[in-house]
Amino acid sequence: MSESLLTELMDRFCVLPGVGPKSAQRMAMHLLQRERTRGLQLAQVMERAMREIGNCERCRTFTELAVCQRCQDPERDISLLCIVESPSDILAIDRATEYKGLYFVLMGQLSPLDGIGPSELGLDVLQQRLDSPGLEELIIATSSTVEGETTAHYVTQMARAAQVAVTRLAQGVPMGGELEYLDGGTLQHAFKGRQQV
Repeated sequence: MSESLLTELMDRFCVLPGVGPKSAQRMAMHLLQRERTRGLQLAQVMERAMREIGNCERCRTFTELAVCQRCQDPERDISLLCIVESPSDILAIDRATEYKGLYFVLMGQLSPLDGIGPSELGLDVLQQRLDSPGLEELIIATSSTVEGETTAHYVTQMARAAQVAVTRLAQGVPMGGELEYLDGGTLQHAFKGRQQV
């Protein structure tokens, strides 16, 4: 016997991060009880997005264009290239900083156990960017997980071979953080990355 349409709708909501069966049930019930028109609009936008949004040929972020608006912006500093793991990292950096360089999105981290190698991260495209004229500094903004550090090391080797300077985002004690509540790994990074004042 096939599952009901309502059950299928709730199951589909569960593909979203952080959405379990109870949250999925609440969302489905809310749309059906109070927001059918907006639910239809949501479905239409989701279908269009899944069909029309691809990846930028230069930086690999999500876009409807062959080359995203950020990469086409003549005001961006082409001498700086920031390596991030996902498009959401770009939004976070743009929201919190004055960074005006370009980006390259890996869409993940090196993880041989999960079958994610250099080709899955578009490192061949990154190599072309490293070889392009005008690039002076590669800023690595990967996470401080084991996979993130492995990815950072691999990308650093690529940049050094292309004779591009490499920097890494500072890691360690957050603003307003108290030492007694920090984990050992964070404190270790903070001590290794200490700077003269």
